[in-house]
Amino acid sequence: MAQRSVKMSADFVQIAETESKAMCRSTGGQIEYWAQVGRVAEQNPDLSYPLIRDLLISLEQAKNGELTDYVFSDQD
Repeated sequence: MAQRSVKMSADFVQIAETESKAMCRSTGGQIEYWAQVGRVAEQNPDLSYPLIRDLLISLEQAKNGELTDYVFSDQD
């Protein structure tokens, strides 16, 4: 993974550190997560945060082979 230095305000980094602990992520991981969610939100402004979060989880599940086929119930 490529690494670059990026300047961020001390206040932003402090917020990321606090939230990263609550979410069991590294500070860098928290910032990457916010960036990923923000990128998807900018590309798809009609999607809600919960839907974006669920889509990102589903993509990771698919990468790990954790998905199962959806079975539709019979509607009589």
